[in-house]
Amino acid sequence: MDARLEAIRDTVLARNPGEAEFHQAVVEVFESLGPVHDRHPEFLDAAILERLCEPERQIIFRVPWTDDAGRVQINRGFRVEFNSALGPYKGGLRFHPSVYLGIVKFLGFEQIFKNALTGMPIGGGKGGSDFDPRGRSDAEVMRFCRSFMTELYRHIGEYTDVPAGDIGVGGREIGYLFGQYKRITNRYESGVLTGKGISWGGSLVRPEATGFGTVIFTQEMLKTRGTSFDGQRVVVSGSGNVAINAIAKAQSLGATVVACSDSSGYIMDEAGIDVGLLREVKEVERGRLKDYAVRRPGVSYVDGGSVWDVDATVALPCATQNELDGGAAARLVRGGLLAVGEGANMPSTRDAVAVFQEAGVLFGPGKAANAGGVATSALEMQQNASRDSWSFEHTEERLTDIMVGIHHRCAATADEYGEPGNYVLGANIGGFAKVAEAMLAQGLI
Repeated sequence: MDARLEAIRDTVLARNPGEAEFHQAVVEVFESLGPVHDRHPEFLDAAILERLCEPERQIIFRVPWTDDAGRVQINRGFRVEFNSALGPYKGGLRFHPSVYLGIVKFLGFEQIFKNALTGMPIGGGKGGSDFDPRGRSDAEVMRFCRSFMTELYRHIGEYTDVPAGDIGVGGREIGYLFGQYKRITNRYESGVLTGKGISWGGSLVRPEATGFGTVIFTQEMLKTRGTSFDGQRVVVSGSGNVAINAIAKAQSLGATVVACSDSSGYIMDEAGIDVGLLREVKEVERGRLKDYAVRRPGVSYVDGGSVWDVDATVALPCATQNELDGGAAARLVRGGLLAVGEGANMPSTRDAVAVFQEAGVLFGPGKAANAGGVATSALEMQQNASRDSWSFEHTEERLTDIMVGIHHRCAATADEYGEPGNYVLGANIGGFAKVAEAMLAQGLI
């Protein structure tokens, strides 16, 4: 790391003790930024990095609600409004037991650069709760969401902060949250949340966007080696919304996705994942992958195993942070891996990224490769603002243009700074420079 940045890094880590994921995200970005400060010493003079690492606002609140047995439950809610230099804060809400301030800050910090790379006028933020919707009734989820929004509503708005979904927050949760916001404010402010249902202000392609965008970005990386998804053997981690749509898009481009996972294990389907059956099991029935294996001949289910034990030419980690470590990366490289596209946020550890880069594997970091979701959320905001609704084809075309543009921006930045093919550096510098210039222009705020 550049010596000028080490003192700033140490101060940031000391000011935010015990937040391992946030520390990891900060260090990974700092390691790329020495060259940009050589060219732009004014960024150091204006303390851009110090300001960028300190959220503009951090909100923590109590969320009381009652379960179906009438017992009072207490969860903790978060919203970190990290940076608004480019536009209103934009980023998802995550409902999962692992959520704490460090997770939310890491996600919000990454969101700053991701949103900048899209070229859309949106800042970075993130939020959520340690509430677990799994196994809860619709009535319990609704009561929780109403309580959560009763506090959150005062901090958000279409020109202030626009949340969306993330892990544990899908169309059901967004619906309950929006209903409570509307009830409290007496305003049908459709642009205050994205990921809404199609019939009440949502955007076509939004459910597919993160998975589709990850595959589009990875396809652009493969093109630089004179190849494509056609004929590739692909492994995907996860089996939620992002993973399912990444599988669907990859197979539409000629790949065979042979494995995917959930928190209990993974399935092997050498004929290629049946996306229709997978959607039925996971989205309609809210079942497990072992249920898929029972219903599809020739499929094996590995209980408790790692999907990264499966040989592949393309890997798409679409589950959660730090799911793919250095040992798993080395196994994938030995199995003939060509490319990695991160559909989740920071799913590869620093050791894994080093293994991929040293082996010459194409590596698309999440802040670039999975930006399709937030990009399409911004397109939803455009449609809401104009009281318009676009076709699936038009929206998908816009998404594709954005993802191709992100790839070009990352690749061109890496070339400009003497690191061709280093998408990590390209994404970090490309996103940082855009935000830094806006912060300089807006003065000390």
